[in-house]
Amino acid sequence: MHNSRKLIVFDCDGTLVDSQHMICAAMQQAFADHALPCPPREKLLSIVGLSLAEAFQRLGEGADGFPIGSLVERYKNAFFALRERGEDLEPLFPGARETLDYLATRPDVVLGMATGKSQRGVRAVLGRHGLLERFHTIKTADDAPSKPHPGMVLEALREAGVEPQAALVVGDTTYDIDMAHAAGTFAVGVGWGYHAPAALRGCGAHAVIDDFADLTTAIGAIWPQHGFGR
Repeated sequence: MHNSRKLIVFDCDGTLVDSQHMICAAMQQAFADHALPCPPREKLLSIVGLSLAEAFQRLGEGADGFPIGSLVERYKNAFFALRERGEDLEPLFPGARETLDYLATRPDVVLGMATGKSQRGVRAVLGRHGLLERFHTIKTADDAPSKPHPGMVLEALREAGVEPQAALVVGDTTYDIDMAHAAGTFAVGVGWGYHAPAALRGCGAHAVIDDFADLTTAIGAIWPQHGFGR
């Protein structure tokens, strides 16, 4: 294990990328394809971060015959079609690129990704933003159980050769914070995503930031001896 190396694992949707318009549009299409009423936007956004199967299971609320598998496929098809149109419906949040660029220059930092997206999906969006090469390890719903299960983070730790106490998760939902705790890592919440800052604090985020520029300060407070900050 690399004693001085730090692994920083980012969530994607709601943390790095503002994908709410794409997600809601694809959800609406999937429900329309099944002639089912689409849940309200607030409910749709509350399940962002989960794997698709887990998300639709929660949206179905135990209804008999709720077509989870078929909804997943229709959602994927709708999302892919939206992306193929070439509209920039998944912009980066302000400051995301600059923060990743800074962290990527540090020899003591390894960047990771843990997302409910598929490998194809996350690689497409990171590739479009020219950020794919920034990430040493990318774990998705294809590789491990849905958040808040710690599987994605544990796999990232193994791949990076880092102990849990030398890692932190950056995310916008309670699923991210709970996943971090389950894996034994630190957790920093972001206040611009799909769950309220109070909810992130309530489930034990070590810090909640309101701007990407504050991330290095939050990291520095967790590991003060490593000189984070700009």
